[in-house]
Amino acid sequence: MSLPDVLVIGAPKAGTTALHSGLARHPQLFMSPVKEPKFFLTDGPPPSRGGPGDAQTYREHIWRRSDYEALFDAAPAGALRGESTPFYLHDLDAQVRIRRLIPDVRMIAVLRDPVERAHSNWAHLWAAGLEPISDVVEACAAQERRVQAGWAAFWRYIDLGRYGEQLQHLFKLFPREQVLLLRYEELRDEPAATLDRICAFLGVQTGLLDALPKENVTRHVADSPANRALQALLRGGARIGAHMPQAVRKTARRPFLSLLQRDPRTRRPPTPQQRAQLLPYFEDDIALVSEITGWDCSDWLKV
Repeated sequence: MSLPDVLVIGAPKAGTTALHSGLARHPQLFMSPVKEPKFFLTDGPPPSRGGPGDAQTYREHIWRRSDYEALFDAAPAGALRGESTPFYLHDLDAQVRIRRLIPDVRMIAVLRDPVERAHSNWAHLWAAGLEPISDVVEACAAQERRVQAGWAAFWRYIDLGRYGEQLQHLFKLFPREQVLLLRYEELRDEPAATLDRICAFLGVQTGLLDALPKENVTRHVADSPANRALQALLRGGARIGAHMPQAVRKTARRPFLSLLQRDPRTRRPPTPQQRAQLLPYFEDDIALVSEITGWDCSDWLKV
């Protein structure tokens, strides 16, 4: 039976892609060639409806157990097997499925300032031409409407950053010694020390990893008539190309994305005004995170 020993369970836009790639370089770890198989997000086939681009994402889910186990078949003898799906922490049903199938699994969760995470999430989809709302505050306010319409979890800019609720549920299912909690800044600012800490937690040799690959940087995309037109084309193409092969779809989108992301500047951080408007969504949960973890999260409360 080829099931993972290690799961990177969250959070989206908190460095999990770089972490997955970094851990894959360790000779005693085998990280799945598909970074986000999303196996534990459903009990069967994924949904078929959702927001812009969701149909393609759902098609990429690896939901059959035989296909999921096949991801780990190439693992060398004795290596720990792992995968990274950063939605597992947010999805409470996924936590239950994990407990049912691999109760002894070791999990890693990276938590990021929830306002900054929400903004990065919004900017990612805006720069991809999928997010139709040009202001992060308005996009966050649209969350409930989108949830009711069946949009995928990546559109839940607020819910994905309410880590306290998620950890509270997780620790009812798993002992704390099976979960390593990290702050995003630790990965970003102290990669060698943080990777050693992860390796020690997993029981593999330390001192072999000292850096993480550069993360995908979201480009700044201005709200302009030209960019709006490109985004409309990309959203329309996402609907039309929902059943195309992934390689064909990506090739067709590439020239439009290149035009949309032509500005060499990286995304701008949320403004103080935006932070002030978004913080109320998270203040009570930040207090819960501090209570559960013992962390000083006062920096997350700054405007």
